[in-house]
Amino acid sequence: MNPSNQQDRKERELEAARRISEALFQHLSVEDLVKQGLKIALEVVNCQAGCVLLANPETKELVFYHAIGDRPPKPGTAFPWTQGIAGTVFATGEPIVIKDAKEDRRHLEEIDHMTGFHTQDMIAIPLKRWEGDPIGVLEVMNKRDDRLNQDDVAILTIIGAFTALSIEQARLFQEAKLAEVARILGNIGHDVKNMLMPVLCGASLLKDEINEVFASLPEYDPNKVRVSHETCLEVIEMVANNAKRIQERVKEIADCVKGLTSPPRFAPCKLHHVVASVFDTLKLMAQDKGITLLHEGMSDLPEMQADESRLFNAFYNLVNNAIAEVPKGGSITIKGQIEPKGKTIHVSVIDTGRGMPAEIRDTLFTPRVISRKQGGTGLGTKIVKDVIDAHSGVIAVESEMNVGTIFHIHLPIEVSTGLPADNLVP
Repeated sequence: MNPSNQQDRKERELEAARRISEALFQHLSVEDLVKQGLKIALEVVNCQAGCVLLANPETKELVFYHAIGDRPPKPGTAFPWTQGIAGTVFATGEPIVIKDAKEDRRHLEEIDHMTGFHTQDMIAIPLKRWEGDPIGVLEVMNKRDDRLNQDDVAILTIIGAFTALSIEQARLFQEAKLAEVARILGNIGHDVKNMLMPVLCGASLLKDEINEVFASLPEYDPNKVRVSHETCLEVIEMVANNAKRIQERVKEIADCVKGLTSPPRFAPCKLHHVVASVFDTLKLMAQDKGITLLHEGMSDLPEMQADESRLFNAFYNLVNNAIAEVPKGGSITIKGQIEPKGKTIHVSVIDTGRGMPAEIRDTLFTPRVISRKQGGTGLGTKIVKDVIDAHSGVIAVESEMNVGTIFHIHLPIEVSTGLPADNLVP
């Protein structure tokens, strides 16, 4: 390398380091840091497109976290971390320069087919700490004025190191926050459990008292008395049932703080009963907003193996979230049917709400989930996804602005069959 080229490379490396350092000191979120790091990478090596893939140790996949280009892959798109050029880089921890992607047998052409993008030359850089295993891969493609080379690798290595460092720092910070939250929740959970006992006792006493009062009322309007009596008992039953459910959830929190995690308790379950219980819990709130709760085909579904408590939490979250989005006069419908092969159940949660914009819909079941509620965390969506995953199921969403949203849930009737996720979609 002649002195002029060497000087030029050093200047580019320093510029890249300066820009990525500035981004780090702006206290950006992980998502913004990744976006900024990728943007800087593309600018300093003058490439058309690029992406950051992060490893998911649970599924052993590389997941598209952020991408820039004319036709970027959707966030959350994943493939096994043993495949592709990115998989090789992740496994070896060494960067790769590809002069012509089509000539490399490791190149995943299906990604190009899926997006419509034509990869020519590319560089893949491992994202890792100064010392340690990779946590992901940074890729850039199609240099505009030349072909990518080793000089570009040196510059991208600097950007990749800073980006990986910022991701790891953010993760450590998040883990520390979660540990503190868990400690506080442990204390709160203990208190809540104790405070709920008087609620349950009070509900029982109130039920006895109301029964006695209504029994002694004069029979001037038997129908009105009967309806009023039934309404009171219904509200008391709802309070008692929810108090018990809160106790169960508090116990889960306490167990989690102690380092205990209970696996799903699978038992014969009628999905119709789960949905009916959710509707019973939320119908007063829905009525207050002028929203109709409906179910279709649920009573015809066969008994399945499931954790009823967890399924209740999942459907509760979906319906509760929908109530906030549906205008007066609208409806929320839960529709069930058996899939053609007879091994899975397809449940649709359909609302006539305002729908979701694409940027929220497309991240809904990814680590980059965005909440549309002010101050929202997206935790409700994560709870739903975790429950469906625990049942070896699949969940997807379609939504159109000012029309509504449909959640499609596919659940195996027998969890022991070990059906792969792909087989759950008709």
